[in-house]
Order: sequence, then structure tokens, then C-alpha cells
Amino acid sequence: MGQDHIRYDILAQDALRSVIRKVLTEVAAAGRLPGDHHFFITFLTGAPGVRISQHLKTKYAEQMTIVIQHQFWELKVTDSLFEIGLSFSDTPEKLVIPFNAIRGFYDPSVNFELEFDVPLADEDEEGESAEITAYPVDAAARTEEGGEPKEGEEKKEGSVVSLDAFRKKQ
Repeated sequence: MGQDHIRYDILAQDALRSVIRKVLTEVAAAGRLPGDHHFFITFLTGAPGVRISQHLKTKYAEQMTIVIQHQFWELKVTDSLFEIGLSFSDTPEKLVIPFNAIRGFYDPSVNFELEFDVPLADEDEEGESAEITAYPVDAAARTEEGGEPKEGEEKKEGSVVSLDAFRKKQ
């Protein structure tokens, strides 16, 4: 097989990120989510262009999952990123998240999921050991915005799935 000089893998990931951009643009225009839709977005907190408070950066040093559902504000979407206001333990926060920092997008209301191959900052440049955290639906459904458990419940950790088993060997 020949070498991929076009980089179809990158083009495909960019096309799938445009799905997220389009959905968030429509939500921003409407000011609310349609029907029962809600989103779990996992992103790398140390990726270039990510802006979160130092408190959140300390708590989520590598990656973080946010929930966009009932309470969010000032959702703004550009070609390269989105800004959103969310509450974490009753503390309002503004987050700026470039689309290139997103590792996963999940809408449990319709069981729609996208995963992206974005290596963590300490992984090698080729991203041979990229991992994505998978959050079970039942645990995710019991969390508030920002992935924090509801009062009186324990936080359940997701499982880590390695993508190495699915990669084509060259």
C-alpha cells in the first residue's frame, strides 16, 4: 500500500469536528438544546488555546469532560473554537475550547458518539498510544454539569480504552 500524502485521517477528523461546530452553532442561535439532546464533551485541558480557570486546570490536569444540558450561558462558536459558561460546584466558569482539543463528543439522547485521536501532551508526536476515556451512560446520567456527582453520590470513574488495537499496522 502507498503512503498517504493527502492525510485522509486528518481530513476525516476535521470533517467530524465540523459536525460538533454545526450542532453547537445551532444551539447558540436557539439559546437552548432541542428536545432531550445534551452533550458530553471531553477535551484536553493542556491543549493549545484551551482557557479554563487555574482551579479547573489543577483538578483536571490532562483532560476534562463537560456536560452541556440545562444550565449553560454565553455559548459562542467560531470556526476554530467555542466559548461557554458553566457552573462547577455552584461556581460560574467561562471555558474556551478549541475544536482541535476535543477527544470525544457524546449525545446520550440519541446514542451518538464521536471520538478523535488527540494525543496527550506527554505522548509522542506520532500518538501511538492515544487513549480516550469512555463514560458509561448510567454514570453520566447521574452527573451535573462539569461531571460532578449529584449530592450524596460517589463519582464513578470511566474506563480507559486504548486505540492501539484498532490502528492499522504499517
